[in-house]
Amino acid sequence: MLRAPDSLPGHLAENVMHFGRVLRQAGLPLGTDRIQLALTALQVAGLQSRHDFHDTLAACFIDRVEHIELFEQAFHLFWRDPDLAGRMMAMLLPRVQAKENAAPPPPENRRLGEALFPHQPQAPQQPPPPEELQVDAQLTFNDQEVLRKADFETMTADEWRAALQLLKRLAVLFEPLPSRRQVRALHPGRPDGRATLQAMARQGGELWDMRWRRPHVRPAPLVVLADISGSMSRYSRMLLHFTHALGHADARVESFVFGTRLTRTTRALRQRDPDIAVGRVVRDVEDWSGGTRISECLRQFNRVWARRVLNSRATVLLITDGLEHGHTGELSFEMERLHKSCRRLIWLNPLLRFDAFEPRAGGIKAMLPHVDRFLPAHNLASLEQLAQVLAGGPPPR
Repeated sequence: MLRAPDSLPGHLAENVMHFGRVLRQAGLPLGTDRIQLALTALQVAGLQSRHDFHDTLAACFIDRVEHIELFEQAFHLFWRDPDLAGRMMAMLLPRVQAKENAAPPPPENRRLGEALFPHQPQAPQQPPPPEELQVDAQLTFNDQEVLRKADFETMTADEWRAALQLLKRLAVLFEPLPSRRQVRALHPGRPDGRATLQAMARQGGELWDMRWRRPHVRPAPLVVLADISGSMSRYSRMLLHFTHALGHADARVESFVFGTRLTRTTRALRQRDPDIAVGRVVRDVEDWSGGTRISECLRQFNRVWARRVLNSRATVLLITDGLEHGHTGELSFEMERLHKSCRRLIWLNPLLRFDAFEPRAGGIKAMLPHVDRFLPAHNLASLEQLAQVLAGGPPPR
């Protein structure tokens, strides 16, 4: 059991250990050795200022750049006493507790909020409000079925949070593709002459067991191009959560968003917490919910990024409604170029949610001849359909 050093003042050591547990619950891979290191470092570095205290904890708790933002948010919320430096210097730091007037964490950091405020103080008893129909955390089968078919655009805040919880349970598999590399196999197939001769040498020159080889199987790489214009922002936000889940699977995933310009979001979506990752994308992308220039953004991707992230084995997910204004000849050229640079081009269009949808718009007509699959992307059921397509199977009817 980890024990607090006796030389630290007041309850400072206990609060540092509690702070370490909060970071661990929020998703930071923090062991007890790091907490012990921080307690020892505080004895050496001293408590002259809040800045020194912050840097000492950061040096002991952070070892990867993607953990900096989570640490900064947690430090600001946990050690929010304005007279902290004076209290530490006076060696009278009290126990840290969540107060009623404490500001909640940033909305995109759900895990940090749950770690810092696990038990909120209850308000005085008041008459119960009128009963309202809301989405319960424990969804029944009928509730889940209704939520699967609910449109992302019309979801309430409670339904949105429940949909994110169901999205985490979605099993995502990538189509396995054979490579040129050979590995040993247990079942008969291609003979492995070298391994067979080695086995014969160990067995006195007699052939007792034949060795076999098979092609090494790797998941197909994926590239996501998501439209974040005003008409697509709600759908793109949910699909970014889906892309975050894809990026933490076995396959290599590259992600981009585009409106009036193209922005690479692969690094931002590497955050472990999906709320932090998607919140960072929404905050950092300047043209979120703005206009759209599909032709120009596809041309930029084809000229700058296609050779870096695409190959003949890659699958491209293009998420847009295809409502391009102006001349569409350039759009058709860029779509054809993109299609020739990858193995499969899958177009996800939320307009397919309408039963009477017809490809009458000029942009949609220019794009359709160059896609392999044309699928909807407006609810959880459509994402389940997409997951089956990515796994190499036919879409469910």
